[in-house]
Amino acid sequence: MFMFLFLVVALVVVVGAVTLSVVGGGESGALAEAPPERLRDPLPADRPVHRGDVEALRFPLTLRGYRMADVDEALGRLGAELSERDARIADLEAALAGARAARATSLEKPSGEDRR
Repeated sequence: MFMFLFLVVALVVVVGAVTLSVVGGGESGALAEAPPERLRDPLPADRPVHRGDVEALRFPLTLRGYRMADVDEALGRLGAELSERDARIADLEAALAGARAARATSLEKPSGEDRR
């Protein structure tokens, strides 16, 4: 019987405390809406992206995962950087192939001294 009365009193105290905290609400009223969490360290705009930049990239979590705008922006930037690097690599490979071809033709031509 003593345990039952103790549980009833404890239940009344807990319900009363919760009711007072909800109804009382404090002086400030309702909490202001928190601004959405934004990407803190985006990819640098003033220089090419390096491996460390990509490894350090962390997207803030939202209700359903990540903010699509942040992810789309990062993927767009990385895609542009990769396209630029691919074009640069193709240009350098073409220049190297041209230099090798020119060197090979200059080595194949007999000089004036070899014709005797």
